[in-house]
Amino acid sequence: MCFYQGTLNEQLHLHSAECRYSCDVQRGERPYTCDVCNKAFGKKKILTRHQRTHSGVHHYVCDVCSKAFITNSRLKAHQNRHGGEQQYICDVCNKGLDYQIHLIRHQRIHSGERPYICDLCNKAFSQQNHLNRHQRVHSGERPYICGTCNKGFSDKCSLMNHVQIHSGEQPYTCDVCSKAFCQMTSLKAHQRIHIGERPYVCGVCNKAFSYKRSLTTHKRIHSDERPYTCEVCNTAFRLKGHLVLHKLIHSGERPYNCEVCNKTFSRKFTLITHKRIHTGERPYTCDVCNKAFSQKSTLIKHKRIHSGECRYTCEVCNKAFRQQTTLITHKHIHSGERPYTCEVCNKGFRYKRNLIKHIHIHRG
Repeated sequence: MCFYQGTLNEQLHLHSAECRYSCDVQRGERPYTCDVCNKAFGKKKILTRHQRTHSGVHHYVCDVCSKAFITNSRLKAHQNRHGGEQQYICDVCNKGLDYQIHLIRHQRIHSGERPYICDLCNKAFSQQNHLNRHQRVHSGERPYICGTCNKGFSDKCSLMNHVQIHSGEQPYTCDVCSKAFCQMTSLKAHQRIHIGERPYVCGVCNKAFSYKRSLTTHKRIHSDERPYTCEVCNTAFRLKGHLVLHKLIHSGERPYNCEVCNKTFSRKFTLITHKRIHTGERPYTCDVCNKAFSQKSTLIKHKRIHSGECRYTCEVCNKAFRQQTTLITHKHIHSGERPYTCEVCNKGFRYKRNLIKHIHIHRG
C-alpha cells in the first residue's frame, strides 16, 4: 500500500520516475538576455545583477570605508577584510581567499590543472575567462572600445589601462625613484626591480622574472609558440610588438624622422640610437676596460671578449663563436653557400669582406 499523500497523478509520476519539469540551466538554455551587451543568462536574477555593471549602480555600501558593491555577497566578502577574516583557506599554502570560487581557481596553481582548452590550438587554461580572452587572438574580436579614440581591445583590463592615456592620470608613485603609474598593480610590479624580487620562475630552465607577462613571453621560446601572424606573408611572431614592427615592412611606413639629416626610420628606438651618431653620445660603458658604446647590444657583445664566452656553437663541427652573425657566416663553409656576389663578374664569396676586397680589382 502506498502512503504517499498526494493526488493519483502525482503518485503515478513518483512510481514511474517520470521527470516532467526540467531546469533551464541544466538544459543549457539562457533565455534572459542583456539589452546592452547581448550576454545571456539562465536566471532572471543573475541578469538583473549583471545589468548593474552597465548602470553603475552599487546598492551595497561598506559601513567602514564607504566602498560600494553591486551584490551583497561581494560586500560581505569585502567586510571580512576589515575584520581580518578570510573564509576559504588553501590547505597547501594557507593563503586566505574571500570566495570559494577563488579558492578553487587558486588551487589549480598547485595542481597544475588546466581544464579549459582552446579547440583551435589546444592551448589549455586554468580559468574560463582566460580561455575566452585567448580565443579572441584567433577571432580578432575586440569588444571593448575606447569612447575617446574608438580603439578596440580584446579584454576589459587593456581598455582600462588605455583610457588612462587620455586622462593622463598617474596616481601611484614609487617612493624610491618617483616614477608614476596608472595602476597599483603596475606600481607593485615595478617595485620588484628595486628589491630584486623575481617571483615568476620558468618551469623548464628556472629563469626568474619580475613580471608575469615576461615569463609568459619567455615560455614561448621553449614551446616555439608564435600567436601573432602577419596576414600579408603569414610570418608568425612571439610578441605583438614584433608583428606591429614587421607590418611596417609591407606598408613601407617610416614615421620617425631625424631632424638633423632627415633620415627616416620605422622604429622609434632605431631613431634614438641613430641620433647618437650626431651627438657622439655613448651611454653604455664596459666596466672592465671603460670602452663606451652607443648601443647596449654592442656592449653585451663586447663583454664576451673579456669573459671568453662563446655561446653560439656550430652543430656540424662544434666550433664556438661569440656572435651569432659569425656563426652564420661560418656555416657557409659546410653548406658551400656563397651569398655575396660581385655584380660585375658574378663571382661568389662566403664573406662580405672578401667581396669588398675583390671589388677593388675591378676599380683598379
